[in-house]
Amino acid sequence: MSKKQILIVEDESIVAEDLRETLISLGYAVPSVESSGEKAIEKIEGMRPDVVLMDIMLQGAMDGIETAKEVHDRFDIPILYITSYSDEHILERAKITEPYCYIIKPFRERELHINIEIAIYKHQMENKLKESEHWLSSTIKSLGEAVISTDKDGLIKTMNPFAEAMTGWKFDEAFAKPISTVFNIISEKPDIKVENPVTRAIREGIYYGLAEHTVLISKEGMKVPVDVIGSLIKDNFGNIMGTVMIFEDIIERKRLEERIKKTNIE
Repeated sequence: MSKKQILIVEDESIVAEDLRETLISLGYAVPSVESSGEKAIEKIEGMRPDVVLMDIMLQGAMDGIETAKEVHDRFDIPILYITSYSDEHILERAKITEPYCYIIKPFRERELHINIEIAIYKHQMENKLKESEHWLSSTIKSLGEAVISTDKDGLIKTMNPFAEAMTGWKFDEAFAKPISTVFNIISEKPDIKVENPVTRAIREGIYYGLAEHTVLISKEGMKVPVDVIGSLIKDNFGNIMGTVMIFEDIIERKRLEERIKKTNIE
């Protein structure tokens, strides 16, 4: 197994050398030690280390926080801050760059080792989650049915292109709006009221819209008969996180049913 590469960005040469020796003794590779943010960015472009240990207070045009922000914006590399400062203002600035942790000088070898390993593991898990989310998003977008998901309060979280086309709402407009605003459904029968699908799905565990002869009214006012099924999204502990609604245009099915009915009567 190849050694994990760690880039050190530290402008105090004694501290930097001590840190380099410590990391090597822990089994890491330290291909470079940089004293400025500008040089660190250049090095990262070429070597793409597994972790960057960044001193917050660097001399030069870019301090550690500014350097970390550029690393965060341009590269997918975990950053661990090493600092002698615990000033609230500095830490608030540093938060924006989403570091994996802060290691206060003077640090202990075991503390350093544990934090590096946690950062590497957390970064790997985040990348797996991003990959899963990408596959899920691509799958939902390619489905032949319209899909809308909501949080547990019925506020829209996702929509695929079919849902956008059928409702007349773009996802950017619909995001965080109540599902009843975007997914506006009624019954073909005037004496039947269609219950909010999220409310019903949460109460019964599932929602079927066909029984109510459901009609979707688009943003432009167009009415389309739809077949709807809604179900719950739960976490690993069975807690309700939200709902997902899958629906499709059944106007051709309705027309076929009418032709068959008419033929049977004749």
